[in-house]
Amino acid sequence: MGFFDFFTEEIAIDLGTANTLIIHNDKVVVDSPSIVAMDRRDNKIIAVGQEANQMQGKTHENIKTIRPLKDGVIADFNASEQMISMFIKNIPSLKKRFFSPSLRMVICIPSGITEVEMRAVRESAERVNGKEVYLIHEPMAAAIGIGIDIMQPKGNMIVDIGGGTTEIAVIALSGIVCDKSVKIAGDVFTNDIIYYMRTQHNLFIGERTAERVKISIGSATEELENPPDDMSIQGRDLLTGKPKEIILSYREIHKALDKSIIRIEDSVMETLSQTPPELAADIYNTGVYLAGGGSMLRGLDKRLSQKTELPIFIAEDPLRAVVRGTGTVLKNIERYKSVLVK
Repeated sequence: MGFFDFFTEEIAIDLGTANTLIIHNDKVVVDSPSIVAMDRRDNKIIAVGQEANQMQGKTHENIKTIRPLKDGVIADFNASEQMISMFIKNIPSLKKRFFSPSLRMVICIPSGITEVEMRAVRESAERVNGKEVYLIHEPMAAAIGIGIDIMQPKGNMIVDIGGGTTEIAVIALSGIVCDKSVKIAGDVFTNDIIYYMRTQHNLFIGERTAERVKISIGSATEELENPPDDMSIQGRDLLTGKPKEIILSYREIHKALDKSIIRIEDSVMETLSQTPPELAADIYNTGVYLAGGGSMLRGLDKRLSQKTELPIFIAEDPLRAVVRGTGTVLKNIERYKSVLVK
């Protein structure tokens, strides 16, 4: 360890559309919603993460809440940079330092990202004191996080359903053989629920309420072994303008999400149809791995299993699979040099 290593800290970042997670010293030190609250008058950031999330949909005209990432990529450069900077400053062990250390970072990015979008991520990281910035594709990080040995000459299929994108990839010999990135994921599910409530119940609900419905009673199939209890939700009646409450069952949410889930199924089938035959044989034996928050949707594994006729496995703690993999790469940068994006 050289003298300068003392001034360098290593962090792994999963910069997600819905949540940002940061690993430092092998521990998840930040796990917060990717959202910032900004004062419109002087464009100053008032709050980030959980605090800003509680303001969402409840602000007056001087405050606006922004989600700086859309579809897995940076949409608002300034807000995302300030958000990353504030998250890094909140890391407990870095708070105690007198000066901000230079950072060695590994950041994961969607596999369908363009050169320009990649540069935006890299520049954001460099501006928050990132001296060495490495990028890794999300499905690759998820595979490492699940515990798959990606170096083997053996095919593995990963479906990572995040907030902004669903990443589907077949991985072998530490490379992505074929992949598909579709912009249908958690956010689209939330919007589907809002749209369904408007058209079927004349009820206008906010994003936070829709998100709560999705987590509490969201379902990908009509028949569940342990169905969740019905849920009461409140919103504004579009006909009378009065606040109103209705009771929802998981079957209705299945109807609301059905079209989006069919598109994810089709993308999985399309990726399977492009897989070389030797790797397809491996996938037949090993099955398909699901990661990301979207994979926690009730009955989704069963539904994909029926469609593909393959065994489907959900990663343990799917929300953190990607950041765990990113953290593993950070610890063994030399070993995983080949999977990092140049």
